[in-house]
Amino acid sequence: MPRSVNHVASRARRKKILKRTRGYWGRNKNVWTVAKNRWEKGQQYAFRDRRAKKRSFRSLWIQRINAGVRPLGLSYSQFIGLLNKSEIKLSRKTLADLALSNPEAFKAVVDAVKK
Repeated sequence: MPRSVNHVASRARRKKILKRTRGYWGRNKNVWTVAKNRWEKGQQYAFRDRRAKKRSFRSLWIQRINAGVRPLGLSYSQFIGLLNKSEIKLSRKTLADLALSNPEAFKAVVDAVKK
């Protein structure tokens, strides 16, 4: 009895990976073993960087809030401490957006916190 191989599924799986590696450099896009390894490594980088993105955005928001409160006579840590004491529930993302796009509203929040 001849050996049974599911060539259709194997080929489809390879084509799917090779399609995803279009745009890669050199053999990374068209040699099966190299492309498969490169694609897997790319998935690892994507997984890692989805988490790193959250950290870097939080850091950016903190910098923007700090830049917004310094001219108003507070540091970032003092502002966050007062914000927690006054039980105003605003996320860092929202505060950073206010500080950047609407300084008057941000100043109103800071004044409310200072009281």
